[in-house]
Amino acid sequence: MHPIITVAELANELSGPSAPVLLDVRWQHGGPPGRPEYEAGHLPGAVYVDLDSELAGAPGAGAGAGGGRHPLPDLEVFTAAMRRAGVGAGRDVVVYDGGLGWAAARAWWLLRWAGHDRVRVLDGGLPAWLAAGHDLAKDIPAPAPGDFTPAPGALPLLSAADAATLARRGVLLDARAAERYRGDVEPIDRVGGHIPGALSAPTVDNLAADGHFLPPDALALRFADLGAIADAEVGVYCGSGVSGAHEVLALAVAGVPAALYVGSWSEWSSDPDRPVATGPQPG
Repeated sequence: MHPIITVAELANELSGPSAPVLLDVRWQHGGPPGRPEYEAGHLPGAVYVDLDSELAGAPGAGAGAGGGRHPLPDLEVFTAAMRRAGVGAGRDVVVYDGGLGWAAARAWWLLRWAGHDRVRVLDGGLPAWLAAGHDLAKDIPAPAPGDFTPAPGALPLLSAADAATLARRGVLLDARAAERYRGDVEPIDRVGGHIPGALSAPTVDNLAADGHFLPPDALALRFADLGAIADAEVGVYCGSGVSGAHEVLALAVAGVPAALYVGSWSEWSSDPDRPVATGPQPG
Protein backbone atom coordinates (compact mmCIF):
# COMPACT_ATOMS: atom_id res chain seq x y z
CA MET A 1 0.00 0.00 0.00
CA HIS A 2 1.36 3.42 -0.96
CA PRO A 3 1.98 5.47 2.20
CA ILE A 4 0.15 8.62 1.09
CA ILE A 5 -3.27 9.28 -0.41
CA THR A 6 -4.53 12.29 -2.36
CA VAL A 7 -7.68 14.24 -1.51
CA ALA A 8 -9.37 12.98 -4.69
CA GLU A 9 -8.56 9.38 -3.82
CA LEU A 10 -9.81 9.78 -0.26
CA ALA A 11 -13.07 11.45 -1.35
CA ASN A 12 -13.69 8.55 -3.71
CA GLU A 13 -13.01 5.96 -1.01
CA LEU A 14 -15.23 7.74 1.53
CA SER A 15 -18.13 7.52 -0.91
CA GLY A 16 -17.57 3.82 -1.50
CA PRO A 17 -18.69 0.71 0.37
CA SER A 18 -15.47 0.27 2.37
CA ALA A 19 -14.61 3.69 3.73
CA PRO A 20 -11.34 3.90 5.67
CA VAL A 21 -11.07 4.81 9.33
CA LEU A 22 -10.20 8.51 9.52
CA LEU A 23 -7.93 9.81 12.29
CA ASP A 24 -7.58 13.56 12.95
CA VAL A 25 -4.21 14.13 14.62
CA ARG A 26 -3.97 17.92 14.64
CA TRP A 27 -1.12 19.01 16.93
CA GLN A 28 1.53 21.65 17.34
CA HIS A 29 4.54 21.76 19.60
CA GLY A 30 3.74 23.52 22.86
CA GLY A 31 0.00 23.49 22.21
CA PRO A 32 -2.76 24.38 22.29
CA PRO A 33 -4.29 20.91 21.95
CA GLY A 34 -5.92 20.11 18.64
CA ARG A 35 -9.20 18.93 20.14
CA PRO A 36 -10.97 22.34 19.99
CA GLU A 37 -10.02 22.72 16.32
CA TYR A 38 -11.30 19.22 15.65
CA GLU A 39 -14.63 20.00 17.32
CA ALA A 40 -14.93 23.18 15.24
CA GLY A 41 -14.72 21.16 12.03
CA HIS A 42 -13.16 17.95 10.76
CA LEU A 43 -13.33 15.54 7.85
CA PRO A 44 -16.66 13.69 7.97
CA GLY A 45 -16.37 10.61 10.15
CA ALA A 46 -12.92 11.44 11.52
CA VAL A 47 -12.06 10.58 15.12
CA TYR A 48 -9.65 12.79 17.07
CA VAL A 49 -6.48 11.23 18.47
CA ASP A 50 -4.25 13.22 20.81
CA LEU A 51 -0.55 12.99 20.00
CA ASP A 52 0.80 13.93 23.42
CA SER A 53 -1.33 11.51 25.44
CA GLU A 54 -2.17 8.69 22.99
CA LEU A 55 0.68 8.63 20.47
CA ALA A 56 3.47 9.27 22.98
CA GLY A 57 4.38 8.39 26.52
CA ALA A 58 5.36 10.75 29.31
CA PRO A 59 8.55 12.71 28.50
CA GLY A 60 11.67 10.86 29.54
CA ALA A 61 9.84 7.56 29.92
CA GLY A 62 13.05 5.59 29.53
CA ALA A 63 15.57 4.35 27.03
CA GLY A 64 13.50 1.34 26.03
CA ALA A 65 10.72 3.60 24.81
CA GLY A 66 12.95 6.42 23.66
CA GLY A 67 13.56 8.69 26.61
CA GLY A 68 12.99 12.05 24.94
CA ARG A 69 10.01 14.39 24.81
CA HIS A 70 7.81 12.00 22.81
CA PRO A 71 8.78 8.41 23.65
CA LEU A 72 6.75 5.45 22.51
CA PRO A 73 3.27 5.44 24.06
CA ASP A 74 2.14 2.92 26.61
CA LEU A 75 0.97 0.08 24.39
CA GLU A 76 -2.34 -0.34 26.26
CA VAL A 77 -3.10 3.38 25.88
CA PHE A 78 -2.28 3.32 22.17
CA THR A 79 -4.31 0.16 21.62
CA ALA A 80 -7.33 1.63 23.41
CA ALA A 81 -7.13 4.80 21.31
CA MET A 82 -7.00 2.85 18.06
CA ARG A 83 -9.87 0.56 19.05
CA ARG A 84 -11.95 3.58 20.12
CA ALA A 85 -11.42 5.03 16.66
CA GLY A 86 -12.57 1.81 14.98
CA VAL A 87 -9.18 0.54 13.82
CA GLY A 88 -9.22 -3.20 13.21
CA ALA A 89 -7.56 -6.00 11.30
CA GLY A 90 -7.77 -5.53 7.55
CA ARG A 91 -9.36 -2.06 7.89
CA ASP A 92 -7.78 0.78 5.95
CA VAL A 93 -6.77 3.85 7.97
CA VAL A 94 -6.12 7.39 6.75
CA VAL A 95 -4.54 9.96 9.06
CA TYR A 96 -4.36 13.72 8.61
CA ASP A 97 -3.42 16.84 10.53
CA GLY A 98 -3.46 20.60 10.05
CA GLY A 99 -1.19 20.48 7.02
CA LEU A 100 2.43 20.19 8.15
CA GLY A 101 2.12 16.42 8.19
CA TRP A 102 4.34 15.73 11.20
CA ALA A 103 1.62 14.53 13.57
CA ALA A 104 -0.10 12.50 10.87
CA ALA A 105 3.22 10.86 10.06
CA ARG A 106 3.73 10.01 13.73
CA ALA A 107 0.37 8.18 13.74
CA TRP A 108 1.24 6.48 10.45
CA TRP A 109 4.61 5.36 11.80
CA LEU A 110 3.18 4.04 15.08
CA LEU A 111 0.51 2.02 13.32
CA ARG A 112 3.10 0.61 10.92
CA TRP A 113 5.49 -0.14 13.79
CA ALA A 114 2.64 -1.87 15.63
CA GLY A 115 2.00 -4.15 12.66
CA HIS A 116 -0.95 -2.39 10.95
CA ASP A 117 0.22 -1.89 7.38
CA ARG A 118 -3.03 -0.59 5.86
CA VAL A 119 -2.46 3.05 6.78
CA ARG A 120 -1.86 6.17 4.69
CA VAL A 121 -1.33 9.88 5.27
CA LEU A 122 -3.53 12.44 3.53
CA ASP A 123 -1.18 14.44 1.31
CA GLY A 124 -1.53 18.10 2.18
CA GLY A 125 -3.73 17.41 5.21
CA LEU A 126 -6.78 19.46 6.11
CA PRO A 127 -5.79 22.49 3.96
CA ALA A 128 -5.73 20.31 0.85
CA TRP A 129 -9.17 18.92 1.68
CA LEU A 130 -10.59 22.43 2.02
CA ALA A 131 -8.77 23.71 -1.08
CA ALA A 132 -10.51 21.01 -3.10
CA GLY A 133 -13.89 22.40 -2.03
CA HIS A 134 -14.88 19.67 0.41
CA ASP A 135 -16.92 20.37 3.51
CA LEU A 136 -16.13 19.74 7.16
CA ALA A 137 -18.37 18.14 9.75
CA LYS A 138 -18.96 19.09 13.40
CA ASP A 139 -20.72 15.99 14.65
CA ILE A 140 -18.56 13.73 16.85
CA PRO A 141 -18.72 10.19 15.47
CA ALA A 142 -18.95 7.12 17.68
CA PRO A 143 -17.68 4.26 15.50
CA ALA A 144 -18.04 0.63 16.45
CA PRO A 145 -14.95 -0.35 18.45
CA GLY A 146 -12.20 -1.95 16.40
CA ASP A 147 -10.26 -5.08 17.21
CA PHE A 148 -6.80 -3.57 16.69
CA THR A 149 -4.17 -5.86 18.18
CA PRO A 150 -0.63 -4.50 18.12
CA ALA A 151 2.35 -6.55 17.04
CA PRO A 152 5.26 -4.19 17.82
CA GLY A 153 8.44 -4.31 15.82
CA ALA A 154 7.18 -4.23 12.24
CA LEU A 155 9.32 -1.13 11.62
CA PRO A 156 12.85 -0.78 13.01
CA LEU A 157 13.75 1.37 16.01
CA LEU A 158 17.09 2.90 16.92
CA SER A 159 18.41 3.42 20.42
CA ALA A 160 20.97 6.16 21.15
CA ALA A 161 23.76 3.60 20.79
CA ASP A 162 22.27 2.34 17.53
CA ALA A 163 22.10 5.89 16.16
CA ALA A 164 25.74 6.55 17.03
CA THR A 165 26.81 3.34 15.31
CA LEU A 166 24.68 3.98 12.25
CA ALA A 167 26.14 7.48 11.86
CA ARG A 168 29.54 5.80 11.41
CA ARG A 169 28.67 2.82 9.22
CA GLY A 170 25.53 3.91 7.34
CA VAL A 171 23.40 7.01 6.77
CA LEU A 172 21.88 8.87 9.71
CA LEU A 173 19.66 11.81 8.72
CA ASP A 174 18.87 14.73 11.01
CA ALA A 175 15.37 15.96 10.10
CA ARG A 176 15.48 19.19 12.13
CA ALA A 177 15.97 22.67 10.73
CA ALA A 178 19.49 23.29 9.46
CA GLU A 179 20.21 25.98 12.06
CA ARG A 180 19.47 23.53 14.88
CA TYR A 181 21.65 20.90 13.21
CA ARG A 182 24.52 23.39 13.03
CA GLY A 183 23.96 24.46 16.61
CA ASP A 184 23.35 28.10 15.69
CA VAL A 185 20.20 28.06 17.82
CA GLU A 186 18.50 25.57 20.11
CA PRO A 187 15.10 26.75 21.30
CA ILE A 188 14.02 23.54 23.04
CA ASP A 189 16.76 21.16 24.13
CA ARG A 190 19.75 21.43 26.46
CA VAL A 191 22.32 22.06 23.77
CA GLY A 192 22.43 22.62 20.02
CA GLY A 193 24.26 20.63 17.38
CA HIS A 194 23.91 17.11 16.05
CA ILE A 195 24.96 13.50 16.52
CA PRO A 196 28.49 13.19 15.14
CA GLY A 197 28.36 11.73 11.64
CA ALA A 198 24.72 12.64 11.02
CA LEU A 199 23.74 14.46 7.82
CA SER A 200 21.42 17.47 7.73
CA ALA A 201 18.17 16.66 5.90
CA PRO A 202 15.43 19.08 7.05
CA THR A 203 11.94 17.62 6.85
CA VAL A 204 10.56 20.77 5.24
CA ASP A 205 12.59 20.01 2.12
CA ASN A 206 10.40 16.96 1.49
CA LEU A 207 7.46 19.21 0.65
CA ALA A 208 6.51 21.51 -2.19
CA ALA A 209 5.42 25.08 -1.53
CA ASP A 210 1.76 23.98 -1.38
CA GLY A 211 2.44 21.53 1.47
CA HIS A 212 2.22 18.38 -0.64
CA PHE A 213 5.00 15.83 -0.82
CA LEU A 214 7.45 16.15 -3.66
CA PRO A 215 7.01 13.47 -6.36
CA PRO A 216 8.63 10.12 -5.54
CA ASP A 217 11.40 10.58 -8.12
CA ALA A 218 12.29 14.01 -6.70
CA LEU A 219 12.38 12.61 -3.17
CA ALA A 220 14.49 9.67 -4.32
CA LEU A 221 16.98 12.07 -5.93
CA ARG A 222 17.10 14.22 -2.82
CA PHE A 223 17.85 11.27 -0.57
CA ALA A 224 20.27 9.66 -3.03
CA ASP A 225 22.37 12.82 -2.87
CA LEU A 226 22.71 12.09 0.86
CA GLY A 227 23.56 8.44 0.31
CA ALA A 228 20.11 7.25 1.40
CA ILE A 229 19.23 4.66 -1.22
CA ALA A 230 17.20 1.47 -1.07
CA ASP A 231 20.11 -0.85 -0.29
CA ALA A 232 21.76 1.44 2.27
CA GLU A 233 21.30 1.25 6.03
CA VAL A 234 19.34 4.43 6.79
CA GLY A 235 18.16 5.96 10.04
CA VAL A 236 16.42 9.20 10.99
CA TYR A 237 16.16 11.37 14.07
CA CYS A 238 14.71 14.80 14.79
CA GLY A 239 13.95 16.70 17.98
CA SER A 240 11.60 14.21 19.62
CA GLY A 241 10.52 11.57 17.12
CA VAL A 242 7.68 13.49 15.43
CA SER A 243 9.15 15.26 12.41
CA GLY A 244 11.54 12.31 12.09
CA ALA A 245 8.52 10.09 11.44
CA HIS A 246 7.65 12.45 8.59
CA GLU A 247 11.13 11.93 7.15
CA VAL A 248 10.70 8.14 7.41
CA LEU A 249 7.40 8.58 5.54
CA ALA A 250 9.09 10.65 2.81
CA LEU A 251 11.78 7.99 2.50
CA ALA A 252 9.05 5.35 2.15
CA VAL A 253 7.48 7.37 -0.66
CA ALA A 254 10.91 7.37 -2.30
CA GLY A 255 11.22 3.60 -1.85
CA VAL A 256 13.87 3.75 0.88
CA PRO A 257 13.24 1.87 4.16
CA ALA A 258 14.54 3.63 7.27
CA ALA A 259 14.71 3.18 11.03
CA LEU A 260 13.59 5.88 13.48
CA TYR A 261 15.44 6.99 16.60
CA VAL A 262 12.37 7.84 18.64
CA GLY A 263 14.26 9.45 21.51
CA SER A 264 15.99 11.70 18.97
CA TRP A 265 17.90 14.86 19.92
CA SER A 266 15.82 15.45 23.06
CA GLU A 267 17.11 12.15 24.46
CA TRP A 268 20.61 12.34 23.00
CA SER A 269 21.33 15.86 24.24
CA SER A 270 19.97 15.18 27.74
CA ASP A 271 23.12 13.17 28.54
CA PRO A 272 26.13 15.51 28.84
CA ASP A 273 28.48 12.56 28.27
CA ARG A 274 27.24 12.03 24.71
CA PRO A 275 29.31 13.78 22.03
CA VAL A 276 27.87 16.73 20.13
CA ALA A 277 29.03 18.04 16.77
CA THR A 278 28.35 21.57 15.55
CA GLY A 279 28.65 23.38 12.25
CA PRO A 280 27.50 22.39 8.75
CA GLN A 281 29.64 19.24 8.46
CA PRO A 282 28.78 15.81 9.94
CA GLY A 283 31.76 16.05 12.30
